[in-house]
Amino acid sequence: MASLNVGNLGNLGEYLREQRRNAQLSLRQLADAAGVSNPYLSQIERGLRKPSAEVLQQVAKALRISAETLYVRAGILDAERDRDDVETRAVLLADPSLNERQKQVLLQIYESFRKENGFGADADADAADDGEARAQDATAGDAAGGADSIPGPEPRTTGGSDAGPRRTAG
Repeated sequence: MASLNVGNLGNLGEYLREQRRNAQLSLRQLADAAGVSNPYLSQIERGLRKPSAEVLQQVAKALRISAETLYVRAGILDAERDRDDVETRAVLLADPSLNERQKQVLLQIYESFRKENGFGADADADAADDGEARAQDATAGDAAGGADSIPGPEPRTTGGSDAGPRRTAG
């Protein structure tokens, strides 16, 4: 088993216990609401287990608190990381109206825009993800009422016309 930073986990556990008590939930009620087992949640609160980001997100949702706060307390995120970026990602992941594939596509698009603007955390990630995200973006745009409904960079074309791609009836 990998060595755990007990200080961080203890801090996380104490914080979770405090938030659970503030929400007036029993350990069992929170475990049920978050979709984790009662013993597992108890071990997290006592600092004996390091939960995954997914489990932390479920717990945060059940407590109606920021998942980012739990990520920082668990040592998953650096406290100095760009908060806007983290909050945007957390909001996308927590949106119940989107399915998992849609969430991942939106995150890929978001990251590609951040890279394009010089803010990407993974500036040297492979370009295949960007191409896939743009292709899915175009598909999502068509399904949502036209490719122009999602703002973003204009497609690159070769030739002298700035008119862009033309559609023909038929």
